[in-house]
Amino acid sequence: MSLKKSYPLRINAEILAAVQRWSDDELRSLNAQIEYVLREALRREGRLPRPSEPADPGDRR
Repeated sequence: MSLKKSYPLRINAEILAAVQRWSDDELRSLNAQIEYVLREALRREGRLPRPSEPADPGDRR
């Protein structure tokens, strides 16, 4: 399980309302929607580390 950290966020009220509507449409919490949007933007830009590949069961190192 990944570590979760709290971070206070100041955000424009119109943007917050739009993200809230989007999260409602996607059946996510507002927090989960913000994380989703950030994660997808980071992934698109190549700024997230790639998940480590599973170990090969035949590899005897």
